[in-house]
Amino acid sequence: MNHPEITLIVARAANGVIGADGKMPWHLPADLRRFKQLTMGRPMIMGRKTFDSLPAVLEGRRHIVLTRDADWQEEGAEPVATIEEALRRANAPHVMVIGGAEIYRLFLPLADRIELTEVASTPAGDAVIAAPDPADWREVARESHPADDAGRPAYHFVTLVRR
Repeated sequence: MNHPEITLIVARAANGVIGADGKMPWHLPADLRRFKQLTMGRPMIMGRKTFDSLPAVLEGRRHIVLTRDADWQEEGAEPVATIEEALRRANAPHVMVIGGAEIYRLFLPLADRIELTEVASTPAGDAVIAAPDPADWREVARESHPADDAGRPAYHFVTLVRR
């Protein structure tokens, strides 16, 4: 199947944690701003739990939700059952995959790019993913930010492209 450029947008702690009880285990305003900038105007593919974790439907972006529940519907969501259906529904040159862990694993073999926020902490969590394999991915950009006085951990914005 000929597919659009697929970008995974991931915020991951040093221990692989990406979520805890349906939430992100950190609050990084700069990461939220970057997420908005990367996704604005582009279709986002996500799992149902990720959709449920959003504070509201995010303005200016389509919400394509991969779910096993054929009857699931939510205002602002476009439910689909398969990866192929999600990509067909997106019908765009660039598609953003925003989680969660299971959705990242499904799309990783198809992804062209990863926009990764490496969070320098080791929080407890119930959603975990492996680090991108350096044999498959090449780092093309990195922007580092130190921990701050508000208790936020250091973090790095990293762009990876498939080798």
